[in-house]
Amino acid sequence: MPISAFAVKVPAAEPMVEDLRRHYDATVALGVPAHITLLVPFMDPALITAQVLARARQVLDGTRAFSFVLGKVGRFPTTAYLAPEPAAPFISMTLALVEAFPDFRPYGGEHQGMVPHLTVAHGSASDADAVAGELQARLLTSGAIRAECTQVALIENSTGHWKDLHVFRLPGLAQTAPHTDRIP
Repeated sequence: MPISAFAVKVPAAEPMVEDLRRHYDATVALGVPAHITLLVPFMDPALITAQVLARARQVLDGTRAFSFVLGKVGRFPTTAYLAPEPAAPFISMTLALVEAFPDFRPYGGEHQGMVPHLTVAHGSASDADAVAGELQARLLTSGAIRAECTQVALIENSTGHWKDLHVFRLPGLAQTAPHTDRIP
């Protein structure tokens, strides 16, 4: 069934995680770049109207563009991820989207609480363990990833491959090329 999702793409993370994601995250083969999910599943792309986009725009205008850091490795039972700091703006955007679209809960309401994260490996505990160790080593060598959240993408998978349906620019920081700086 076709769905859509709100996500913050993080191109600054690709140099550190692209090879690991390609091997340990099946969504890469479906066109999903390094990202932090705000809300999935969202509605069928065929149902997204100009009014839906305007409502999402109004919600997302409540968050100013911000800088964040990916410098800590986290784990769920079968997932290794990088945790963004600060996490609060991601949580705020998710809560605001859920308030505006109450029929859509993060991950279908499957999990308690919200933990913003950039998935690097998903599938098995042993793979997640190995990737978590590798991520920690890479962070020690290269330093944390600095990034800016200047936009939110509404992506959809109606063709079986995820692609942008709409991009919402956030007010605030200058709209420049993504940061790829590392924090030592």
